[in-house]
Amino acid sequence: MSTEPTGRSGAAADDAGILLVDDLEDNLLALEAVLSTLHVPLVRAGSGQEAVAVLEEREVALVLLDVAMPGMDGFETAHRIKQHERTRDIPVIFLTGAQSAADTGFTFRGYATGAVDFLSKPFDPWVLRTKVAVFLDLHRKSRRLRQLVEEERYRLDDFARRLEAVESRLAEDTGPDTARLARDVAALADALDGLRGV
Repeated sequence: MSTEPTGRSGAAADDAGILLVDDLEDNLLALEAVLSTLHVPLVRAGSGQEAVAVLEEREVALVLLDVAMPGMDGFETAHRIKQHERTRDIPVIFLTGAQSAADTGFTFRGYATGAVDFLSKPFDPWVLRTKVAVFLDLHRKSRRLRQLVEEERYRLDDFARRLEAVESRLAEDTGPDTARLARDVAALADALDGLRGV
């Protein structure tokens, strides 16, 4: 199976996509047809092993994972995804036959291995697209929040460097006013360290 992104029209180059995992070509084609309107990269994997390999190479926002695959099934694949720090927070939606989804033990096992939801085949295209869109939106917001945190950390680090430079200059002057000012600057530096979590 190809792991090349499909359905990319309108997708940003760094947009995290959706990993579609199924051993049947017809199922992958159906997923691509439904999700192509979301304009994000759609990446295929034809087996659990291939899915794990794809996740080592690229960022994805969501995994749609067939449960019943030969070899490494969906449960084992999800377990492997959740074992690695880099991929453990990627949401996994299991795609399964209606009879399997009705089995309580099956559902428990799925959630225990890290699934966030189940969709029964044949799935409703509107439900699938809506659920996927929600997870894509959450991923974008989470990524933006991480960027804002990094930007704030950079600003705090820059401020800390400037305070250290002022402290160094103040340490060279031994006057009484300078000593008081140096204590005030040191108190500011301590407060800044508290904000930075140092």
